[in-house]
Amino acid sequence: MKAIVVMLVTIAGLSSTVAHAAPPTVVPSPGYDARLQEQRAARSARSGKQMAPIMRPMKHHHKKRARN
Repeated sequence: MKAIVVMLVTIAGLSSTVAHAAPPTVVPSPGYDARLQEQRAARSARSGKQMAPIMRPMKHHHKKRARN
């Protein structure tokens, strides 16, 4: 009985803790920021030109098999 109570208290204590981890995008990274600025500059340079949308061929769906 005591073991069950100890396990329940341990589980409750572990589940109440909050993780304080930050994803890598939150931490400032000069290389990442430079790449973002390059991508935005390239995108804004392309936005001046009108590009035709890429048309891809439609895939044919499988036909239902006739049951005999």
